[in-house]
Amino acid sequence: MSAIAPGAAHLRAGRRRTGLAILAAYLVVVAALLVVALTADAGMAGRLLDPSWLRAITAAAGLAAVAWFALLVRSYVIMRPGRLSQRGQIVSGVLAGTLAVAVTMPFAVVAQYVMVSQDTLDSVFDTPSVTAAAGQNQGPKSTDPWEGKKRVNVLLLGGDWQPDRVGVRTDSINLASVDVRTGNTVLLSLPRNLENVRFPPESPLRRHFPNGFRLPANPDGSREDLLFSVWEYAETHPELFGGRKGMGPETLKQTIGYTLGVKVDWYALVNMWGLARIIDALGGLTLTVPTDVVFGKYNEGLVKAGTRKLRGADAMWFARSRTNSDDYTRMGRQRCVLDALLQQADPATVLLRFNQLIKASKGMFRTDIPRPMLEHLVPLALKVQNAQVTSVQFVPPVINTGYPDWAKIRRLAVRAIRDSAASPAKGTGQAGGPTASPGTGATPAPRASAGATPKASATGERGRTPSQATPTPGAAKRLGDGCS
Repeated sequence: MSAIAPGAAHLRAGRRRTGLAILAAYLVVVAALLVVALTADAGMAGRLLDPSWLRAITAAAGLAAVAWFALLVRSYVIMRPGRLSQRGQIVSGVLAGTLAVAVTMPFAVVAQYVMVSQDTLDSVFDTPSVTAAAGQNQGPKSTDPWEGKKRVNVLLLGGDWQPDRVGVRTDSINLASVDVRTGNTVLLSLPRNLENVRFPPESPLRRHFPNGFRLPANPDGSREDLLFSVWEYAETHPELFGGRKGMGPETLKQTIGYTLGVKVDWYALVNMWGLARIIDALGGLTLTVPTDVVFGKYNEGLVKAGTRKLRGADAMWFARSRTNSDDYTRMGRQRCVLDALLQQADPATVLLRFNQLIKASKGMFRTDIPRPMLEHLVPLALKVQNAQVTSVQFVPPVINTGYPDWAKIRRLAVRAIRDSAASPAKGTGQAGGPTASPGTGATPAPRASAGATPKASATGERGRTPSQATPTPGAAKRLGDGCS
């Protein structure tokens, strides 16, 4: 009884005052936890990731485990087991000891979860600093972590750095622009093969490539001067930045922000094949494969068409295979994988497979998000799961990736952000209500490249996705459209 109602043994032994005090204290703690659980807002999830909170939770779990263990041992002793036969003493002692150990296990699990969380967060995020986040003047007295910004823009990148491969190539490039009030999000997807990339005036690469990012072609005719190489080029040419190393992330952030006409707050880079481990840790990902997807150096692999749960490797090949498909079809498949992750990585699944997820995530993330901002970004991420998520892909025929219309890219991006801001927080209907300010922190628009092709027609279908094309080119669509 003392395992579920502390103080019961003391009451049974006639120690009413002690028993009632223990039971009352237990009920007060349980009631307090219930109140916290029922009244906690989304911000609580973020605050729990603060290092001081994590340390406090670990200490509290340890103390609770020791206290409960000692309570059960004491409860056994005050019931005077010496009055039992020798056999009865052995049996009751084993049972009491087993029970005393068992009640500590939940606290041990909590402490272990917290400690591995702390270790993982420390390995991904920088130590707390005053690095500017969404706003410029974050101080302890500020009540608005976003410093008046209506949206926060995070560059989501997929790369495939490996020990046997030089540099990082960002094969998946998406800017998530999130409304900090509603969680409504628009995902702006840029193709990896975008040519003649323009750099902002303040970038050293602008002086080096005044007419756009252009390098001699490889002997086989392939090119490395595409958008996916900007990070790597900046990393391998520190002399262009006065000798400063590690300028890849900041250069790509500036370049994407200049291209889309927004201020990029942070980036998050995930190893694409590391993501396969995450999917396996989640128990797989249920996806609809519209047609057979062939993969492998010699086309030896196959992800068959149909709806089923895919293991991590198959989900990644579905997202990344280039065989019999172009970059734009791949972008559509990647969007389907992102949508499936958003829908299926629910809190219950994450908690159930916590240790597997932590193990799988080791060494696969890079980001410049300051650790203190997690307190505010976690609640925002929870809003996104229940908000309206749309996407725009800058692919043919909307955008000619060989001769991009930079002004048009910017217009479409600003329009998508404006529509997202005007959309209701939930539901699947069309955006309504008055037009809201996008709050993008826009930079001056880049000029269209010389020799650009005429703008795409205002009518006609947009680039194909895994299912069907949308009738309005460049219009934002729901992230899951075309993905079952």
